[in-house]
Amino acid sequence: MDMRITPLTPQALGALAKQRLQQAEAANQAVAGGGFSDAFKTALHNVSKAQNTASDMQNQVQMGNPSVSLEETMLAMQKSQIGFQAALNVRNRMVQAYTDVMNMQV
Repeated sequence: MDMRITPLTPQALGALAKQRLQQAEAANQAVAGGGFSDAFKTALHNVSKAQNTASDMQNQVQMGNPSVSLEETMLAMQKSQIGFQAALNVRNRMVQAYTDVMNMQV
C-alpha cells in the first residue's frame, strides 16, 4: 500500500473549488425549488450515500484492495459520521420546535 501523501497543486485546488461551487449551486437550487422538505430529503439522501460509500471503502480496505487507501477510508467515515450527526441534530430541533408549538396555549 502506498503511504505517501501527494501535495496539492494549484490545478487540483482549482478543480476542487469548482466542484464545491457546483455542489453548492445544486443545493441552492434544491432549496429554492421545493422548500425545506425537499432540501431535507436531499440532505438525507446525501448522508445515506456518504455512509454507503464509507462502508464500501471499508470493505475494500479489509479485502486488501491496493487502490483504496486507509486514509481515504477514514476520511470518508468521518464525513459520513459528521453528516449523520448534523441530520440528527436538525431532526431533533424540528421535533422540539413541533413540540413547543403544540404545547402553546391559544
